[in-house]
Amino acid sequence: MKLNRTTQRTIEILKLVSKDPEGITLDDICQHLELPKTSAYDIVTTLVAMGMVNVAKGQKQTYTIGLTAYRIGINYTNNLDFIGTIEPKLKAFAKDVGKTVFFGVRSDHEVVYICKFEPENPIITTATVGTKNPMYCTSLGKAILAYMDEETKAQVISRIKFRKKTERTIMSSEELEKELKAVKERGYALDAREMEEHMECVGAPVFGSDGNVMGAISLSSLYKPTEDYQVLGRIVHKKAAEVSKLLGFLGKI
Repeated sequence: MKLNRTTQRTIEILKLVSKDPEGITLDDICQHLELPKTSAYDIVTTLVAMGMVNVAKGQKQTYTIGLTAYRIGINYTNNLDFIGTIEPKLKAFAKDVGKTVFFGVRSDHEVVYICKFEPENPIITTATVGTKNPMYCTSLGKAILAYMDEETKAQVISRIKFRKKTERTIMSSEELEKELKAVKERGYALDAREMEEHMECVGAPVFGSDGNVMGAISLSSLYKPTEDYQVLGRIVHKKAAEVSKLLGFLGKI
């Protein structure tokens, strides 16, 4: 069977770009794949135009994986066995606690919402399946970040551009590192009205059979001064541990 050379090169470029959260230059792509610069440039430019690759302009343009590529990946992910495994448990969880439950994963330095489960009387949330939010001001993002390996975590944090969402938003890598340490100590993360003034969320990490953090689950609700978010945090931590066991994780969270 004869394979199309341009298609092969396109896939090789996408694979290479997806491996580097810091971004990769055109020169690096050409060097790694031994491609002529003109050919690589034509392919990369097309990928950027189609949203498969993002471009950051600086002294040298760098490329990272794009949202369209991730959405294609989500379509595949939605068909994986693990989604079917965790879905009934998270649906029941949303009903039991009476709050919206999310499952999210990391996409570069952001978190992407993969699943959303609502109780009988749901609140309106701005987050929907497939949308992305910053990791530094969401409970999902902080729960994932806290349990990543140190090298990858450092790379992700270095790419974050801190922007104030509310008066409570974390605004520096030093402050974020301190918060992530607290997340690991208690086992769950808080979004203490850092993303939206009227919303408070708690999240905890989910681990796969290989022992690595693969995502997180969260509870979202309108902020209430009378709500005990520490108790909610322990509840979501316990549920995340149950989900991790379902996925073959044998360690302790």
